[in-house]
Amino acid sequence: MSEEIFVGIDVSGERLDVCMLPEGKAVAFDNSDEGARALCESLSQRAVSLVALEATGGLERVALAALRAAGIPAVAANPRRVRQYAQAAGIMAKTDKVDARVLARFARDIRPESRPGPSPQEQVIRELAARRRQLMRMRVAELNRRKRAGDARVVEDIELSLAFLDERIKMLDDKIDEEIGNDPKWKEIDELLKSVPAVGEKTSRMLIASLPEIGSLTHKEAASLAGLAPFAHDSGKLKGKRMIRGGRWSVRNALYMATLVGITHNEDIRKFYRRLKNNGKPGKVALTACMRKLLITLNAVVARGTKWTPKNA
Repeated sequence: MSEEIFVGIDVSGERLDVCMLPEGKAVAFDNSDEGARALCESLSQRAVSLVALEATGGLERVALAALRAAGIPAVAANPRRVRQYAQAAGIMAKTDKVDARVLARFARDIRPESRPGPSPQEQVIRELAARRRQLMRMRVAELNRRKRAGDARVVEDIELSLAFLDERIKMLDDKIDEEIGNDPKWKEIDELLKSVPAVGEKTSRMLIASLPEIGSLTHKEAASLAGLAPFAHDSGKLKGKRMIRGGRWSVRNALYMATLVGITHNEDIRKFYRRLKNNGKPGKVALTACMRKLLITLNAVVARGTKWTPKNA
């Protein structure tokens, strides 16, 4: 049997530093379309088991797309997980070549799951949604500044800035809606999601952009991806509090607002919340459990392909 080959790629704005294990070969390519093609040609001649790139906020996108298009299994690894792995392995140095080798070892030892990449349209929706989140953060910052402003001229200027941001956010919402409406698959999913009481246009839009896998996941996978799966914290006789962490915060943000509405307008969520509160659960714990329940319901509705109906209907 041929030995498995694992590849780590450290990505910078201009270069792709590549390390191949087990031979430890180090090469470099330009971080460009041409460089990505050359990388794929080099790796396609080998039986590569997995390529790990560190997610860098977009710099890895060209190489990752090229690798997946060439049929080479590749994953954008969470930078925090990679750094924790390096520290656990006693690797404190940090250079491009060292990072590439760490990524190759991470791929070999951890073997993170390689998921299919987003379609071109999914990528467009994701980027539009990411831009919307950026503008929303800017809007919140301006609102906070308005509260502290004393001079009327400053307040007036902030008001103008807020009006501009509101206009841009509305324009992005329209573009996202247009992208969803132009695709029969996403249009159907949008209608299914909005059939659940408490889920409106904004929540549906953010879930489609931030969790495009919805409907193809198990309940545990959906909760884990959203960071709503509670982790145990036990040791010996100690039974610690279960806590959530990690996951896609944009999904949690969308579910948080929808769940607040659901506690009032969704009979299933309202009964579940009241039962938890009556059993002595703190408000935050009960609300988080309701968020998880709502996500599981939405995942099931999309998986079935039928609109939501009340349990007693």
